[in-house]
Amino acid sequence: MKRLAAAFCLMLAAAPARAETLDIKVGVLREPHSRETLSILDIPAADDTLAGALMGAVDNNTTGKFTHQTFEAIDEKLDDGADASAAIDALVDKGALLIIADLSPDRLLAASERAKTKGALLFNVSAPDDRLREEDCRANVVHVTPTRAMLADGLAQYLVWKQWRKWLLIKGSHANDELLAQAYRRAAKKFGAKIVEERLYEDTGGGRRSDSGSVQTQRQMPVLTQNAPAYDALVAVDESEVFAGYLPYRTWDPRPVAGSAGLYPTNWDPAHEQWGAQQLQNRFMMTYRRLMNARDNAAWLAMRMIGEAATRTNSNAPDRLRAFMLGKDFSIAAFKGVRQTLRPWNQQLRQPILLSDGRITVSVSPQEGFLHQVSELDTLGLDQPETKCRLK
Repeated sequence: MKRLAAAFCLMLAAAPARAETLDIKVGVLREPHSRETLSILDIPAADDTLAGALMGAVDNNTTGKFTHQTFEAIDEKLDDGADASAAIDALVDKGALLIIADLSPDRLLAASERAKTKGALLFNVSAPDDRLREEDCRANVVHVTPTRAMLADGLAQYLVWKQWRKWLLIKGSHANDELLAQAYRRAAKKFGAKIVEERLYEDTGGGRRSDSGSVQTQRQMPVLTQNAPAYDALVAVDESEVFAGYLPYRTWDPRPVAGSAGLYPTNWDPAHEQWGAQQLQNRFMMTYRRLMNARDNAAWLAMRMIGEAATRTNSNAPDRLRAFMLGKDFSIAAFKGVRQTLRPWNQQLRQPILLSDGRITVSVSPQEGFLHQVSELDTLGLDQPETKCRLK
């Protein structure tokens, strides 16, 4: 009996110690998006963005069972006028030094400044502004969502591939519309298209849906588009969702509409099902009883990037995860046909751009024949020789 007891003690002493669990807490800092959309189908859900992060955490935890890691998404919702810095403090106090940020550009920069003092790393999943990757780039912000330039280039490549090189550009009257128009002007010059004329649609206020009326818009849109020089495609620039949705089938000339309506560029669309995307769509629908939008997908992808880096480094330290993501060994699969990596000069995620009509994925850019010496994905957006970014 004594021999058995001694043998059992020896077995216990020789057995490897149970690995400690590494907890990775990820904040989800989000602000409300406008409910004034042209279509009721586009009204943001209460769990917009958050749902994608939660699903990403579930996916990470599947692997985490074997790597002794747990992932948790902690929601922090900002009201209008709330202080982003205080929200950063609240998340850090809860142990979240990795933060998925669904914020406007100025709020993102304010959050970045506060996060820098806390040693936190942000993942931008909604702000498309090129300046955030250029003159206003920050070392503690990883950009998951594409830029306006990437989106415009993705659409421009397809229009040029189709030989629809002459564009009538109609833009809205808001500041963001002008930023998007600049991206399309640059894309036209970059890929050999021509904007034959620009027109302005002035936002006079009122309800986006209640004041429209099919009869009224049926009269307005032909007038807005008549007497234009010969063009192949109408490019609508309406980031504020004021008028573009009314253009398809109502133009004076029978021409395709693209941009903010008709055929639109996006990082994700609920209709996308190629490369195994349907299984992700089905899981999201089953869990949250709604379709996965672009912000949901970017938040899911940010969480998966964190999961991949944490697994490979066995760490939850923001500096170690960032260093790995910027290295040559990092890539992430995202149901878009290619593995995606970070541009080390501005921390923007390289990614294909989907071109959708809202029902199917019509095409995916970069298009065939648009070549690059490093990665064809770098034909989308500003390339390294053009960058103004100095990470700080």
